[in-house]
Amino acid sequence: MKLTTNLLAVALVSFVVGCATPYQSTSLRGGYSDTQLAPDVFRVYFRGNAYTAMERAQDFALLHAAELAQSHGFSCFAVVDESSSTSVHAFTTPGQSYTSGSGMVAGDVVTYSGQTTYYPGQTYIFHKPRTGLLIKCFSEKPERIYTFDAAFLVQSLRQKYGLK
Repeated sequence: MKLTTNLLAVALVSFVVGCATPYQSTSLRGGYSDTQLAPDVFRVYFRGNAYTAMERAQDFALLHAAELAQSHGFSCFAVVDESSSTSVHAFTTPGQSYTSGSGMVAGDVVTYSGQTTYYPGQTYIFHKPRTGLLIKCFSEKPERIYTFDAAFLVQSLRQKYGLK
């Protein structure tokens, strides 16, 4: 029984490993969201699931920022503030015990012997990356401010992740 439980756990983990958060609007599996704070200022947020690397979360936040800038008629943007963190979640499977025994009757004497084996649950730790950007958008590249070219960034990150 323990072997079956372990095989099931391995199969489930193997299936889910290929399930990193895709580039999508926020859903149960994570994704991006944004808030417009001024005509040219946006807060962009990306939350990944437990199978998403921090680099992917940061790239997807930048990709959404670039697309957001373009959709509002801007050609570039500067990151005014950035924050990244990881939330930690744990899941523990229940423990299991198995008892086997035998009994013997000899005349008026009844003997019983038994053995119980306990298998403790296993704890799995999951790390979920989050990243947030505060961006200011520009129609033209300003002097002395580092900006990202929105069109270049969209092309580059979509190519990196095989997105259309």
